[in-house]
Parts: sequence; structure tokens; C-alpha cells
Amino acid sequence: MAIGAFVEGAPAGGGEGYSGRVTPFVVLSCVVAGSGGILFGYDLGISGGVTSMDSFRKRFFPEVYRQSQKQGTKVSHYCEFNSELLTVFTSSLYIAGLVATLVAASITRRYGRRVSMLIGGTVFVVGSVFGGAGVNVPMLILNRILLGIGLGFTNQSIPLYLSEMAPPQYRGAINNGFELCISLGLLFANILNYFVNKITAGWGWRISLSMAALPAAFLTMGAIFLPETPSFIIQRDGDTDKAMILLQKLRGTTSVQKELDDLVSASNLSRTTRYPFRNIFMRKYRPQLVIALLIPFFNQVTGINVMNFYAPVMFRTLGLKEQASLLSSVVTRLCATFANIIAMIVVDRFGRRKLFLVGGVQMILSQFTVGAILAAKFKDYEDMNNEYAYLVLITMCVFVAGFAWSWGPLTFLVPAEVCPLEIRSAGQSIVVAVVFLMAFVIGQTFLEKLPMEQMEQIWRRHWFWKKIVGEEVEKKEAESGKSALPGL
Repeated sequence: MAIGAFVEGAPAGGGEGYSGRVTPFVVLSCVVAGSGGILFGYDLGISGGVTSMDSFRKRFFPEVYRQSQKQGTKVSHYCEFNSELLTVFTSSLYIAGLVATLVAASITRRYGRRVSMLIGGTVFVVGSVFGGAGVNVPMLILNRILLGIGLGFTNQSIPLYLSEMAPPQYRGAINNGFELCISLGLLFANILNYFVNKITAGWGWRISLSMAALPAAFLTMGAIFLPETPSFIIQRDGDTDKAMILLQKLRGTTSVQKELDDLVSASNLSRTTRYPFRNIFMRKYRPQLVIALLIPFFNQVTGINVMNFYAPVMFRTLGLKEQASLLSSVVTRLCATFANIIAMIVVDRFGRRKLFLVGGVQMILSQFTVGAILAAKFKDYEDMNNEYAYLVLITMCVFVAGFAWSWGPLTFLVPAEVCPLEIRSAGQSIVVAVVFLMAFVIGQTFLEKLPMEQMEQIWRRHWFWKKIVGEEVEKKEAESGKSALPGL
């Protein structure tokens, strides 16, 4: 999952003719704001590792724990982690983030990027406290809801803040840098889960759920002391003198008049658009609307969030032990992090379309390979040989790398580039909302999916089956051990 930079009230173009450099003040602003990307990645990755810990499931999801620990009883691997409460714990964050994103869009536009960052960081700290101190499932779900609200505000405001503070000629690199922060957050979450799971007292999950408070506190303090962006100062106050002083400090030069003039022009144009959500549905903006809807949709249905949410659970299902499954998740995130760095280098050299195509083909081939291995070697009631489990791991590394250098950073960058200024804020909200909605659907449904060979068990319960097949056929089938369906 990626979050990119929509620049409301920023000048168009790549900054041709602008003076300036990357100053320490810009670096400090980007580091503080980039902690929001670490927060997002951390919360994407932490839940899967926590829910794979025996101590956590034994305390909060005892039915799931007992089912996975049964001795002498065959439990389908497809059902081992199937629990409505377990999926609600993971997915509740994203439905809360969806609602918060829509609210944050108005607050960010009216009161500024810093205000939304401050709200998001504060709510995040409170949510982390609830997670670390959790004593029952409702407290854990409240933790996830609060984290979702925090993410809704930070994901809405931080990309805008980064893009408007950075020199225009470096916005693309900083946008991909934010994606790199997300990947680093995911990596840190998986590494932390691996080590805290070794705590024999069984409370390591408390560290995992509460550790997000550190970058959240850093972000909150930064939002208090950092300045607003020049774009928002012009848009809200019309104070060009104050904006010029800040621009000179940010760019390290007094020659900022051209950029200031472009900011004023962009701000004036933005003021003429009172209803960006209404305008984006106009016929002339239909291509942009389609892009804002479909690119994040396909980003999510690639299956990347299955890896983000449930990688340790999936590797345990394949037969790896608890520590091995957590370590495998660390390996996949390392691959994704290196791929993000590659994306920062090649995105402007090869173009967006080529990366979409090549990355998509890489993901398709790796998914077909995983499917073939599982179809041939993964049995419903037997553990897979470790050799094949690690082959699946290698193939999944290829998959996440393909995503991380193509669809990951481009999903938000491309809509930002094709949406004109007057509908850009609406485009951002739509893209983020689609991502959160699809993340919720995937998080809520993945663990209860059935393989094709098990669909007969579902069909048997339907009235049509009983009417057509009948009880006589089922009795004969039970006696002979053959299925009433051809080929089964």
C-alpha cells in the first residue's frame, strides 16, 4: 500500500527556472513528516506478526489457538486461522481510516496540513497506549480504530506537506522517499515481531502494539514546531511577504520570486473551485476519475496486502514454525525495501507506463508459480515440506519486489500527475478512500477463503443441491467414497 503526493495549491510543472537547493530546514521537515510513512508501514505489518504469536492468540483468541494446537485431530489448513474476531482486529483499522480520510480532506484544506498532522499523531499515540495495555478484544479493536483515524489524517496531510515544502525539482524523489518510509515501517514491524516473540513470558505482543507511539510522538511534536507550507499561507492568509520569507529559508536563496508568483497563481485558481468533489464527476474529468478509481483498485487486488497483513500467518499455514514464519516476513520486507530504492532511481528514467507493465508481468508470473506449487504440494491436512515452503517464500519475494518498484509508488503518483489542480484534492480523497476500502475488504475476508476443491462442501448446503442430487445419491456417495460431482 502506498501513499503519494497530491499537491493542492502548488505550482504545476517540474520547477523549471526555480532557484534553490535542499536545505537542512527542508530535510528536517521531511524527516518529521516522513515519520508518518513509517507509522503507516508499521501498522500495515504489525498485526500479521502479532496474530501469528501463540501467546497473543491464546489470550485473546483462544478458539483459534486451540484449533491450531489440536493433537491427533485433523484441522484443515484453510480453516486454521479462520476467525471473525481475528479478521475484525486486522481490518477495523482500514474502515476507520476510510471515514477519517473523508473528514480530514476538509480539515486539511481549511485549517492546514499541520493541524491534520497534529490530530493524526495525537490520536495515534492514544491508540498505541490502548494496544499495549489491552486486556480484552474490545480494547484491541478500539486500538485499531484509533490507529485508523490517525492514519486517515496523516495520509491526507503528510504527502501534501512534503510536496509543498520540497523544492519542486525534487518532488518526485521525495514522493518515492515517502513510499520508502512506508516500506521501512513494514520492515521494522516484522523485525520487532521476530525478536519480541522470543520473550518467554508471553508479553512481547504488548511491545509490538505500543511501539508505534514513538514515531507518533515524534510526528506530533514536529507538527507543533514546524511551520505551515508557503502554499497554505498564501491560500489561507494571502500573506505573500510571510510566504516569501519562508520560501527563502526553505530554498536557501533570496531568488524565489518566480516560485512565489506561481504559488500565488495556483492559489488564486484553487480559490475559484469551491466544489472539487462535484467537479471531478463532470464529463471532461471522466478520464481522471476513472484513473483515480481503477489504479488504486488494481493496486489492492494484486494481493499485496495479503502479504502486508497476513504473511506470518500464511507462512505458518504452509508448515513453517512460529519463529521461521516471522523471519520469512522480514526477508520479504527486505526485498521490498531494496525494490523501493530501485524505484526512486528508475521511475523518471524509464517512465510510469513501462514500470506498470513490467512490474505487473513480474507479479503475474510469481503468482502463477506460487499457485502451481500450492496446487501440487500443499495438502489440506498435511504440512508442506520445508523445501517447497521456502520455494514459495522465494517466489513471494519476487512478487513483493515487483510491486514495490512499480505499482507501489506509482499508484498515487500517476493520479497526482493527471489530475489538474482544480480537482486534485478530490482526486486524492478518492484514491485514498479506495485504498482503505479495498484494504478493509481484503483484511476482513482473506482468512476465511476456501480452495476450489472445498467448494463442494458449500454447495451441499444449498437447497438446489439437495433438490437435484437428492439424499439417495449422497448416501451412495458416502458408501462408495466417491463425489457426486464429476472430477471430484
